[in-house]
Amino acid sequence: MLKAIQILGCSSSLVTQRWKPFSSQGLPSIAISFKPFSSFYAVSFLKALPTMDSSLLPKDSTPMSQSRSIHASSARSDSNPDGTSSSPPSPSLAVQSSGVRNIKFCQWCGGPTKHDIPEGEERLRAICTICGKIIYQNPKMVVGCLIQHDNKVLLCKRKIQPSYGLWTLPAGYLEIGESATEGAIRETREEANAEVEVLSPFAQLDIPLIGQQTYIIFLAKLKKPHFSPGPESSECRLFSLDDIPFDSLSFSSMVVTLSMYAEDIKSGKLKFHYGVINKRLGTSPSDIHAYTLDNHMQS
Repeated sequence: MLKAIQILGCSSSLVTQRWKPFSSQGLPSIAISFKPFSSFYAVSFLKALPTMDSSLLPKDSTPMSQSRSIHASSARSDSNPDGTSSSPPSPSLAVQSSGVRNIKFCQWCGGPTKHDIPEGEERLRAICTICGKIIYQNPKMVVGCLIQHDNKVLLCKRKIQPSYGLWTLPAGYLEIGESATEGAIRETREEANAEVEVLSPFAQLDIPLIGQQTYIIFLAKLKKPHFSPGPESSECRLFSLDDIPFDSLSFSSMVVTLSMYAEDIKSGKLKFHYGVINKRLGTSPSDIHAYTLDNHMQS
């Protein structure tokens, strides 16, 4: 029984149980099988286990109620926002709270890592315990084009997750060896089969809560009035300002970019915009309107 509880506490498998009233030793027993699961189910299962009289256990065993309380205490330290647990947070919890990915192995030598603050620095880093190298995690950059044509903008309907079936500007991750403009032109060609000329930068939007992702959107025009869906798009279409589907856009960054563009067009002057998109805590990533635009600057 204790072995089963130890498995529950550290495994990444869901335990399916079938109770037998008594085993040959006079103790309750269970038959177990394993399926993938999250740690939430292990905690729920442990809470559901009945307490047992410690007098029935061998002398060198830990009572089940004590083992269950240990796991329950660990679960409370994971979930309690008020920090009432008296035990210090585990290294994995410190990594999660710092926003650092939990890197377990060194990308150079393959050795195991530890997470610590290097001397002279202020942030938690993954440090190889074999070669001593520090693994730095840096922001990802998304680049794309806001294409103007006949007083309309070109949007693509996504044929991939996330945000399948929703509208977006042609945009994607910058590749190694590309300039930002080269990446924006390539993404437009891949998603809309369109050849464009970049005119000027339009917006830089930082989104710290999703790994310090940065969007750079360029104003562009079609070299030729031809476009069609690429492999990641199911449809491409030109929208007038009044017809932009603001409730069917793929991401908050698209809502912000197109809203700023519409305002600029109505004011008669296109500007360059910078801002920080902060998603409201506790909201779903699919809730594209659950955000605030902070530090908005324009010129």
